[in-house]
Amino acid sequence: MTDFKDALTLIDPANGHFLFRWFTFDDNSHFNYLRRNNYYSVIWLKQGAGKLRADFSEYDFAANDLLAFTPYQPFMLTETQPVSGVCIEFHPDFFCIHKHDKEVSCSGVLFNNIYHPPFVKIDANTAITLDMLLGQIKAEMQNEAMAQYEILISYLKIFLITASRLKAQQQELESQDTDTKNFILQNLKESIELNFKTKHSASDYADMLNISAKALARITKTHFNKTVSNLIAERIVIEAKRELYLTNRTIKEIAYRLGYEDEYYFSRFFKTNADVSPQMYRDTVGFAKAVVNGKIMVN
Repeated sequence: MTDFKDALTLIDPANGHFLFRWFTFDDNSHFNYLRRNNYYSVIWLKQGAGKLRADFSEYDFAANDLLAFTPYQPFMLTETQPVSGVCIEFHPDFFCIHKHDKEVSCSGVLFNNIYHPPFVKIDANTAITLDMLLGQIKAEMQNEAMAQYEILISYLKIFLITASRLKAQQQELESQDTDTKNFILQNLKESIELNFKTKHSASDYADMLNISAKALARITKTHFNKTVSNLIAERIVIEAKRELYLTNRTIKEIAYRLGYEDEYYFSRFFKTNADVSPQMYRDTVGFAKAVVNGKIMVN
């Protein structure tokens, strides 16, 4: 991993594992190769422009884009203009968005949003708030006082809520267009959410929407920059990751709950789409572990 002279990192003293990191960057060396981290990454690109490769798609990014990625979500940045900014990274053992979804409501908006690019455009007012929070996070990480963990979690929650609210507002403005294509796409999203555990083929959804598979594929690729099969696969993997982290169900049980009678077929599907086996995901991301007991060290 690239070293950063101003990086601040929290380590679990019980096992030496990474929990939380704050750092700034003034080049693309940390992100110019395909990353598949076993932790969350939130990258605020304050300057620069280029191409983002994430999951099955490629997007343009620009200054003041805030990018958000979940554990093992593949991403890579290729700059066309020099980039700089600030990044926070945190392991689910430090803060898990699934376990705290009711508190921060960022899953499906800032993270795990298969229908929109994995970033949000930061406006001037929000930038002031986020800069203030990042400054407080940096100061707290340099202060090994009592209740450091709880204060950092509070700042992180406010940061994620602020970014998620902005992205939700931007999505709401986009959805106000009521043409036929958007009506079909909204129905597709609702159909996937209701049926992804039992219906895994693109043709199933074309039939439900009473549209030809070719027409649905064309609309979906144009609007989401993904195929219908990509959307279904991403939604299944998101649910599988949630089950692997939050429950003690076996992989066979999770496979069955997601519509796969063959555990090994499901495991191959998961590895193809997440680039890691279900068991390795559970082993490295965690399994609803208790948060740190005792003092958190700062490197």
